[in-house]
Amino acid sequence: MNVLEAVFLGAVEGLTEFLPVSSTGHLTILEKLLGHDIDDPDITAFTAIIQVGAVFATLLYFRHDFRRLLAAWGRGVRDPAWREHPDYRLGWAVILGSIPIGLVGVAFKDQIETTLRSLWFVGGALILWSGVMGYADHVGTQKRHEEDVTWKDTLVIGIVQCMALIPGISRSGATMSAGLLRGLDRVAVTRLSFFLSIPALMAAAALQVLTKSDDIADGVGWPATIIATVVSFAVAYVAIAWLLKFIARHSYSVFIGYRLALGATVLFLVATGIVSAT
Repeated sequence: MNVLEAVFLGAVEGLTEFLPVSSTGHLTILEKLLGHDIDDPDITAFTAIIQVGAVFATLLYFRHDFRRLLAAWGRGVRDPAWREHPDYRLGWAVILGSIPIGLVGVAFKDQIETTLRSLWFVGGALILWSGVMGYADHVGTQKRHEEDVTWKDTLVIGIVQCMALIPGISRSGATMSAGLLRGLDRVAVTRLSFFLSIPALMAAAALQVLTKSDDIADGVGWPATIIATVVSFAVAYVAIAWLLKFIARHSYSVFIGYRLALGATVLFLVATGIVSAT
């Protein structure tokens, strides 16, 4: 992979990681259009590893929140008097909500890296999950806020997050939809989606580094992977700030419309043979 491709894919990852449009779906489509074999081990590893840039952007942007949550969680572990504190409960909620996707990701690792990367799945998932997002956006009461989040909320959201292992569904789209259906407001579910992204994306990237390091070296190359990760970090930081402001005043309709158009385009290209599915 050359430097320009790495910069381009890193920028796309950073821009789409937290938007409910599926970063993995976008990368899979673009990697295919750039001539890469999308189910090759080095490409699947590259796709997962460069998400670390977005993770570090999240850690930097929400550093004060994470510091507060960790402090409250640590105090609560040591002192029972702190266990009714909202930040202590939210800390445990994030931990519990991160477990399901880890278990499912390990159990179905081979299918996720091969079968589900077919553009048939990507296009179909983009369209089908748009219906779920539209329904959640329409019926969500938004009467509950971040301080009202419980471990039951994040466990449900964490289970739904597993659907995002299918490229095209979108991890943020899944978590946001589940949060809205639990009655949480859009800003709360968006922030919660950021919090839940860190364990999931870091674990996925670490697994790929440990198991596919040689594939990366012999294929895409570590220089391109590192460049894409750095670009992902820079773009994701800007995208986070924009998304929080946008979601506070708008529904998900613009994202739903975009997903439907992109999904239909992908299915058309595959169905007509212009682009192969794998």
